Amino acid sequence: MANSNSWRKIFEDNKILEHDFSNGPFFLSSGAIKRSVQDFTSTTEKEVRILCKMDTRKSLPEIMRANELFLLPVKNGEYVLVKGEGYLDIPDIEGQTESYSSKLAFDLDTSKIGSSEMQHLDFAYASSLIRTFMDDPSLVLTIRGRKYTPEFNFKIGKQLIQCKSVQTEVDAGYEGKDKVVLIEAKNSKTKDTIIRQLYYPFRQWSEHTNKDIFLLFFEKRGREYLIWEYKFTDKQDYNSICLVKSKKYKIIE
Repeated sequence: MANSNSWRKIFEDNKILEHDFSNGPFFLSSGAIKRSVQDFTSTTEKEVRILCKMDTRKSLPEIMRANELFLLPVKNGEYVLVKGEGYLDIPDIEGQTESYSSKLAFDLDTSKIGSSEMQHLDFAYASSLIRTFMDDPSLVLTIRGRKYTPEFNFKIGKQLIQCKSVQTEVDAGYEGKDKVVLIEAKNSKTKDTIIRQLYYPFRQWSEHTNKDIFLLFFEKRGREYLIWEYKFTDKQDYNSICLVKSKKYKIIE
């Protein structure tokens, strides 16, 4: 959980709860955050990067949760506090686990060393599971790591958000003949995630290609590989995200 004591001080110093969120979001700079927490001693209480990392509902500080607010970056060193729903529930995938035969002609010994989400995702791609889920044998790995967004606008409820040059990261991006597939990968049972992790890369890469953008949420649980496909029905609407399909697999080497 983002440090609740620090955020309570930030809210008090900046009179955030006096703001009328029906008129728009509350702008908050990293400088204002630093000034409010300068007298705290521990890194978790005063490091802006740590304080502003709220990837799940559980990580929200108490004062935000109580007032139905969440935080979004809009520029390097600038944030907005927005009233509304910022998170997406990740549903369980019901039904039988599908057995999937790896398309590789040999075993991958190195893939068994370690247990990171990137490692599991790479194994799923090498086995052609990602291509199979997307029904596209042309997909190749072309995107990985951190990049900065172009300028774009979007809405949350009636609130207009303007975003420019925000650092984003996808765990992997694949391009095929007529599509680009972006993946957010996790390594534990995820109950919810901030929509931003799918929406910002979606908007970013929509500016760079005319190909259709597909969004996947990927997770390995035990021996199962779980994949959810999402889409935004309105490109300008942060909350227009919806589930398209989901499957769970067991890879047989």
